[in-house]
Amino acid sequence: MAFTPSSSGPHDLALRNGSVVLPDGTVNTTLYVRDGLVSAIGGEAPAARTIDCTGLTILPGVIDTQVHFREPGAEENEDLATGSRAAVLGGVTGVFEMPNTKPTTSTPEAVADKLARAQGRMWCEHAFYVGATSDNADECGTLEQLPGTAGIKVFMGSSTGNLLVSEDAMLERVLRSGQRRVAIHAEDEARLKERLGERVEGDAASHPVWRDDETALRATRRVLALARKTGRRVHILHVTTPAELELIAANRDIASCELTPQHLTMSAEDAYPRLGTLAQMNPPIRSAAHREGLWHWLHQGLPDVIGSDHAPHSLEAKGRAYPASPSGMPGVQTLLPLMLNHVAHHRLSLRRLVDLTSAGPQRLFGLVRKGRIAVGYDADFTIVDLKARWTIEEDWLASRCGWSPFTGEEITGQPIGTVIRGQQVMWEGSLADKPAGQPFRFDATDRPA
Repeated sequence: MAFTPSSSGPHDLALRNGSVVLPDGTVNTTLYVRDGLVSAIGGEAPAARTIDCTGLTILPGVIDTQVHFREPGAEENEDLATGSRAAVLGGVTGVFEMPNTKPTTSTPEAVADKLARAQGRMWCEHAFYVGATSDNADECGTLEQLPGTAGIKVFMGSSTGNLLVSEDAMLERVLRSGQRRVAIHAEDEARLKERLGERVEGDAASHPVWRDDETALRATRRVLALARKTGRRVHILHVTTPAELELIAANRDIASCELTPQHLTMSAEDAYPRLGTLAQMNPPIRSAAHREGLWHWLHQGLPDVIGSDHAPHSLEAKGRAYPASPSGMPGVQTLLPLMLNHVAHHRLSLRRLVDLTSAGPQRLFGLVRKGRIAVGYDADFTIVDLKARWTIEEDWLASRCGWSPFTGEEITGQPIGTVIRGQQVMWEGSLADKPAGQPFRFDATDRPA
């Protein structure tokens, strides 16, 4: 006898005929949604609305755990509305946004301001990192408990913005204040200053020479030692060197890490001659040998998440002669297409991609009701056509900066739909009438009613 979903009236939504990636396998089945939650998997039952997903694959909602949406202070490059619109058009259902805004997100008032700005304007789910500073180092344990926060972010090396915690004594104070996993931009500030002379005027290819392997490795080594000393878990963002991954592998009890699509896709040998300063970011795009080393460690199961490090700047600003040009590139809208293309070319499995973009973020950060397709979880789905062949064109891009280093790339695998808490936010490039993103909830800060 066929199983029939629980009956407490019709379901609000049924997604039929799709290939659904569940925790224990991929099956062709029907997903039911009621009150924004997955209410049943499989069976036959009435629903007020139906989405036909024939030929499509339904993934748990993709979560991008590192974006910079530039609001407040640099809305000419991006804001919470335009950045989150780009996210959902790319199949991303939620983002963790970074604190290097103007003013910085480093006080309770700044967090409250961002949450207020997001209400009714952000298209996807969201949380905001709090930036560690010399002024709030001892209050980080309180700040990380604010609702709507993803935790504490530390910049060990100077990047875009004025948040910097470069000395071990100050970093130790941050790590001793609080319990949640601390996100780290690991570049050694002292070495960056020592090597300023390695920058060549007008030559973006000198960027990875200046911000070399040792700059990253030295910072990662330092923060792992302090994490061990303080018993605090750390999360190393946008890792670019195989040597760092080998070091992190030896410290898995205290360290997790992130890779970006651009570091898995681009190489210095091609990117800088072709793109110039459009390929400039921190830490930098490195050699093809580095890229292949990252893939080696991905196949070893090491990276926990994929984050885009979406960091837009205007074409006018990026057009300045290096090193006056700012570092950063957009990426939230292209994260999933690039990774689906890698799946199509057998560089990783679809299950591994789901782990990196849904289950991994939930597991590391304690997201409530997110990260998998299961009854009782939020009905967040990223719906894709794994076989679609298309080209990333400028007119598809929604970021205010208006460009991507991947424009013109031929891709296999396309985001078709974005569903958040049962609401069809995007379908075949068209958006819902209005944004309805809500703050993420976390085990560490959630206070159930």
